Amino acid sequence: MVSAFKTGLVRNTLLALSLTALALPLDVAFNQAVAQSTAAELHAKGKGPASVADLAEGLIDAVVNISTSQTIKGEGDGIVQVPDVPEGSPFQEFFDDYFKKKDEEGGDERSGKVQSLGSGFVVDAEKGFIITNNHVIADADEITVNFNDGAKLKAELVGTDTKTDIALLKVDPKKRKLVAVKFGNSEAARIGDWVMAIGNPFGLGGTVTVGIISARKRDINSGPYDSFIQTDAAINRGNSGGPLFDMDGNVIGINTAIISPSGGSIGIGFAIPSEIAGSIMDQLKEFGEVRRGWLGVRIQPISDDMLENLGLKEAKGALVAGLIDGAEVDNKALKAGDVILRFDGKVVDTARDLPRLVAESAVDEVVDIVIQRDGKEQTVKVKLGRMVEAEKASSSADEEDEEMMDDEELETEDQAPPPALAPSPEEGAAEKGDKPADEAKPDTAAVPAVTVLGMKLGTLDDDMRGIYGIDEEVEGVVVQDVAPNSAAATKRIEAGEVIVDIGQEVMKAPQDVKKRIEALQRQGRKNALIMLASRSGELRFVTIRID
Repeated sequence: MVSAFKTGLVRNTLLALSLTALALPLDVAFNQAVAQSTAAELHAKGKGPASVADLAEGLIDAVVNISTSQTIKGEGDGIVQVPDVPEGSPFQEFFDDYFKKKDEEGGDERSGKVQSLGSGFVVDAEKGFIITNNHVIADADEITVNFNDGAKLKAELVGTDTKTDIALLKVDPKKRKLVAVKFGNSEAARIGDWVMAIGNPFGLGGTVTVGIISARKRDINSGPYDSFIQTDAAINRGNSGGPLFDMDGNVIGINTAIISPSGGSIGIGFAIPSEIAGSIMDQLKEFGEVRRGWLGVRIQPISDDMLENLGLKEAKGALVAGLIDGAEVDNKALKAGDVILRFDGKVVDTARDLPRLVAESAVDEVVDIVIQRDGKEQTVKVKLGRMVEAEKASSSADEEDEEMMDDEELETEDQAPPPALAPSPEEGAAEKGDKPADEAKPDTAAVPAVTVLGMKLGTLDDDMRGIYGIDEEVEGVVVQDVAPNSAAATKRIEAGEVIVDIGQEVMKAPQDVKKRIEALQRQGRKNALIMLASRSGELRFVTIRID
């Protein structure tokens, strides 16, 4: 499913169309009050709008076309590839002007201008702020804002946020009178509500389409804070950065992506909700960058087979797998095994909700977090840090590469990345001692082996630490081997990992593990919740069938 999303995901920027030639002059009068009143009456009656003419007329002047240009250089033949466009496009004649190859004297290098088009909308008429998608203006040398009446203004880039794909532009408001729209409440939007998109598809400025909200809080794996509004209102290439309006004329989303096998609309479009966009815009205005809160914990989702062990009735919340060392966060009130149910008064339905909620919070803010610990709910206070400090502490190469580590573990913005694998037992022995790996192995005949759930377990002594490269701070029972197709193997438990506790009881010796599993079996438990430590001490939880 993930690959299908990524394959079908088409960013809505159309390259190489001339906005000068494509702009459609529209002479409209702004009357937002009338538009909102008309739409509100229809909405109150619970009927779809017979016409959105008044609503569109009141909003269209606030929507702009974003034109960018970028100079690119290449070597060899230096040919700039012409992008695919719809068959029979009336704008093919303009392509030659934008894709002529320019030979530089005395060399093989050639350069060219690449044009791209997108959409945007004015959010502050007095100061000239305009919002769009980051991918619309990324790497642009020049940004031009084109208005419905054909006027153009050069724009400067105020700031961008790649994680949410939002950019804030600024034009000189003294050069023309601007019309602005405001953000609405995307949280109040419901599946089935009517919405309207206005934008610049395929360079056709001022295009209005209508549809409904098909779904909310969609995760399409495009970034760490995905929570898209899905709509069937027609969105195509060039609509990126344009507004998605409710029937009161308020912006509840920024059109950003579509799923399409052909590049055209098939009724599956996605918009960044105003709940996210509004806070990002405010920070870009104030700081020129986004300053995110950071909790400094490792989390993973809660699966159904964890419920019994965690004392939960439903698989909701985020399971704390551990705290990140060196984080500039006062989070000592949390500990591994806690289930975060609410953050700063907001419900945490899934593990993916938590990073977004934390990121939207202010740096250094003290927040209340409702957790479940040992089967009981309690509230703790945590002082948040700043995400940029988190990036330094985690030494992450790319924090946007989020993925399910397995069915139970999720890497998020509030987590450091998984550590690099320690050397294999043979490599570890060769590096840490003078003996060859096979000579460094302990005498297993001296200590009877204990095998539980397909895992061969051993005492974590100095020899074992040396063989597997296990940090001194890690304590528990070391896994020496895992039988293929065993219960442990299905959970990707590997030799060198350490069992820290089972069912919230600390494990110190192999016999402890055996006794604890047998006790859970006598209690009629179907699963055991096991806390595992990696060789470097990073924690994760797994549940293993024991019935």
